[in-house]
Amino acid sequence: MATSSTSYFERIQDFVAENKKAVLIGSAAAALAVGGVVYYASTSRGPGGDLEKGKSRDKKKSSKKRKTVNDSDGPLLEEIKPKVVEVEEDARLSVEEIAGMSAEERTKLAGTLKTRGNALYQTRKFQQAVDLYTRAIEVATKPEPVYYSNRAACYMNMSPPKYDLVVQDCDEALRADTNYVKALNRRANALEALSRNEEALRDFTAATILDKFQNESAAQAVERVLKKIASEKATAILATREPRLPSFTFISAYFAAFRPRPLPTLPENPSTGDNTLILALQALEAADYVHSVSLVNEAMEQGISWEAGKAEALNLRGTFKFLMGDVSGAKEDLYESVKILPSLTQSWVKIASVHMEQGEGTKAFECFEQAIKYNSEDPDIYYHRGQVLFITNEFKEAADNYTKSSELDDTFVFSHIQLAVAMYKMGELARSMATFRRTMTNFPHRSEPQNYYGELLLDQQRFQDAVDKFERAVELERAKPPPMNVLPLVNKGLAIYQWKQDIAAAEQCCDEALRIDPGCEPAVATLAQLSLQQGKIDRAVEMFERQAELARSEPELVNALTYQYASTAQLEFTRNYPAMAEQLAQIARSMTM
Repeated sequence: MATSSTSYFERIQDFVAENKKAVLIGSAAAALAVGGVVYYASTSRGPGGDLEKGKSRDKKKSSKKRKTVNDSDGPLLEEIKPKVVEVEEDARLSVEEIAGMSAEERTKLAGTLKTRGNALYQTRKFQQAVDLYTRAIEVATKPEPVYYSNRAACYMNMSPPKYDLVVQDCDEALRADTNYVKALNRRANALEALSRNEEALRDFTAATILDKFQNESAAQAVERVLKKIASEKATAILATREPRLPSFTFISAYFAAFRPRPLPTLPENPSTGDNTLILALQALEAADYVHSVSLVNEAMEQGISWEAGKAEALNLRGTFKFLMGDVSGAKEDLYESVKILPSLTQSWVKIASVHMEQGEGTKAFECFEQAIKYNSEDPDIYYHRGQVLFITNEFKEAADNYTKSSELDDTFVFSHIQLAVAMYKMGELARSMATFRRTMTNFPHRSEPQNYYGELLLDQQRFQDAVDKFERAVELERAKPPPMNVLPLVNKGLAIYQWKQDIAAAEQCCDEALRIDPGCEPAVATLAQLSLQQGKIDRAVEMFERQAELARSEPELVNALTYQYASTAQLEFTRNYPAMAEQLAQIARSMTM
């Protein structure tokens, strides 16, 4: 269904759906920071040459085609033969001599010195060129940004480069002309070399926007520096961050993808650790995830006396490690679980999920085969194999697995829902909608069929019908004991926005979702995009910061930080260039529609 022109709200919609389906943590995480900042995704043609001719940089291009500094294979400098004032090569005028010259004489002499500096630059005599640019600066009647920028180019090309002096000269050039894109790019490159990456991002961002996104080099630099910043920040954060659970919505979606199983039978004389394990599993049944993870860790420390109990404890502890982003620790626990009790098929299914998160699809399917070998009648095996096939776009095979899962146990709502979605993906609209209607009839008190059916209606732009289904899902959730699943609220907000462009109502839905579940990632991501849509970049930054706090794994954190710092740079641009703020907002709106 998706195309290259898919709007960012449709992409958020995909994220919300995938997250609720709890196919695999990795597939949900990959969509966390959908959408993005206006300039981050822009690409276009390449930049111009190195040195400039002063005021001539503002002239319109000649209609005649010839090589210029704006061509990658053109000369370093586009020479225009000026009237040259004769000056001795070593003649440096004193302050008094300069003061005795007329303004016209000083301007002509400064231009001559600059032109000779350009010629020396072309022959890579950078220090001599610096001397001439310095004399031009001294003689000029007013600060000429091109003189400072060209001198900065010399410092940049020295061996070793003098990056601090590049920054100083570009500061002066930009003080005289804040829109001087060449100076912005030079300063940005120097700042990046000095590892002052956030300042470099500020300048590359400004250069990209001022060039109306026509400078591919600056756009690529934005992406490069963002990657550096996000990676470095993520590494620092993860080095000090304590492992923690994701949101209630996220955890509930994950565990809801498994059919409930009876508690294991305790041995005749259970140990303290055995009893603690039962308490951990009971807390899990009550959706008390914080206590469940604490209790299973305690049970493992106390010691579990029987083999089946050890396997169950390792299964549960490994699951929580997976949810908290400790993929290697999760894999170790889950493999130990099936080593002790190979017939524990749920552990095999979860190992498959770990392999999929690590991009090891072949190993994931091998785990499913192992699970089938030990218990071919376990319906969860086929449901989760169907999920893996679904996210790899093998919809027919996925549908076959969902059908098999339901044949073995038709009381599991998600097998029916996913079968309907797979049919929809295959273009079997009538069968899909009929399956949804049948599922809503058979599970009248479950919110999930209403919510998923609403998503398909929204995809068909049947807005009123979609909103009705989302509202019904919300009603069913409110009728249950708390806490409620807030995803139908987020979906309702998205539907209202797509239908009526009512941003206030959409934000209200997401705000309510966050009041109920402060860690609801889809609500945070949606609010960030709604803020960008309105040009409220400061609110978008706040939401991306919150998204970074909620990030479960390093890839999620890098994604969130990327958009946080991209938005921050855009916000700084609007403050430094207030006259262009509205123009930028219009571009952003046009690019995100």
